[in-house]
Amino acid sequence: MPDGEYMNDQQLAFFRAKLQSLRDSILNNAGETTEHLREDTTIVPDPADRATIEEEHALELRTRDRERKLLKKIMQSIARLDSGEYGYCDETGEPIGLGRLIARPTATLSLEAQQRREMKQKMFGD
Repeated sequence: MPDGEYMNDQQLAFFRAKLQSLRDSILNNAGETTEHLREDTTIVPDPADRATIEEEHALELRTRDRERKLLKKIMQSIARLDSGEYGYCDETGEPIGLGRLIARPTATLSLEAQQRREMKQKMFGD
């Protein structure tokens, strides 16, 4: 696609709606988790049942923690949309590509830049 058509108004509106939908979904899930944990505070006398409930809670909290980190990336992506930087690689300044952004709307690196970064991490560690 020509450079002039990349990240046009229609594409920006699409990604803004996608990011806002993701954000709203995560916030809704967080509210449901809070309610679920409040409802599930009954004391269960059987240790096996109690362990199962606690493991379910731990899994749910880990999932919400991952979503919290994703929420931060979503908010950063919305800020990049507002500043006009969305869709362009942080390292090279080149377009990230629509396919990659559809698959991962919070991407900040082009596929090539991400692969280079992963290769360096593999070779030299974090």
